[in-house]
Amino acid sequence: MTSQPISIGVIGTGFVAKHFVMELLRRPAYRLSHVLTRRPVEEVTFPTPQKLTNDVELLVRDADIVFECSGDVNFAATTVPVALAAKKPVMTLNPEFHVTVGSAFVDQGYLTEAEGDQPGCQAALFEEAVQLGFSPLVFGNMKGFLNRTPTEEDMAFWGEKQGISTPMVTSFTDGTKLQVEQALVANGLGGDIAQEELLGPEMDDLQAASDLMAAKAQELGRPIADYVLSRKLPHGVFIVATHDGQQVDALRYLKMGEGPYYVIQRNNIFVHLEAFKTLARIVEGKAPLLTNSSKPEISVAAVAKRQLNPGTFIERGCGSFDLRGVCVRISDHPNHLPIGLADRIKLNRIIEPGQVLTIDDVEMPMTAARQAWDKITSGLIRSSQPVAAAIA
Repeated sequence: MTSQPISIGVIGTGFVAKHFVMELLRRPAYRLSHVLTRRPVEEVTFPTPQKLTNDVELLVRDADIVFECSGDVNFAATTVPVALAAKKPVMTLNPEFHVTVGSAFVDQGYLTEAEGDQPGCQAALFEEAVQLGFSPLVFGNMKGFLNRTPTEEDMAFWGEKQGISTPMVTSFTDGTKLQVEQALVANGLGGDIAQEELLGPEMDDLQAASDLMAAKAQELGRPIADYVLSRKLPHGVFIVATHDGQQVDALRYLKMGEGPYYVIQRNNIFVHLEAFKTLARIVEGKAPLLTNSSKPEISVAAVAKRQLNPGTFIERGCGSFDLRGVCVRISDHPNHLPIGLADRIKLNRIIEPGQVLTIDDVEMPMTAARQAWDKITSGLIRSSQPVAAAIA
């Protein structure tokens, strides 16, 4: 890169995009090229209205780095390939995109999830732990509250109070977002899951919860992605790991406890502000922080929240009151419907509460995302090679 400001193109106009651009304008090392929106530009309220465009080719052409943060799987599936084809690095804050279809694009250019959301923060903490000589067993997320079947009234109230959309606050509340985040971490860091929908111990003692999850990981012989549920723990992420036995006394002195499972904790998640750390990583020529890998093992399946009858139309899967997402092994559910593909679908049979939907249960449009998913699954069927490392 030259000494000239680095041009950043932003895809999306939501909460993350708006606040990222506000911060970008304060930083002389960068300049904003364009901001891509699907809506008529005159209808969008944005900090830099003169930079809004509907032309992805224009955005990509004028950008050194593209930041995708639309939160929409199919939109990202149509725009990210354009940037990669132009050999522009792509940074995202869009775990739903990665877990659903990101694996189809991993080998097409520089693609990475950013720090700022829980997956990127776990990946950064994982890097730090390994550099310190630890052997990670658990990639952990701290969740304060879950309600798997929230009401529309409650979600509308909290969405307005927090300044985010009702579907977004619903996906946070029902656990879909959490399941997506941990699926991405499992795939990207070579891990597994202990069980469908994860263990998620409800405990205020993080060490006790970590001991439980780490023991399960050692039983499986692989690291796992999981979470702890507690209203008392901070908003953050953690890694549970072992270390060489010769370090026991030193780690005890450093207030890390008696072992053998050590908790490395990171409080506070700064979302769009931390994305600048990943921008710097790209500029410095470092490897991508986190992807879903080219051969994922974990997906997030659509599960019915209530009985769904034939003919039921679902506009959007993530954040709906009909479906939620849970982590599954793809090998156990090869024909499952990913929650990220469950947009504008129509049910063609009765689905019971708690049932995992399959592709055959629905009529759905042949979108760019669906085509990418078919590409991923056909590659997985052809390959019989293991894709994740065992615990050393």
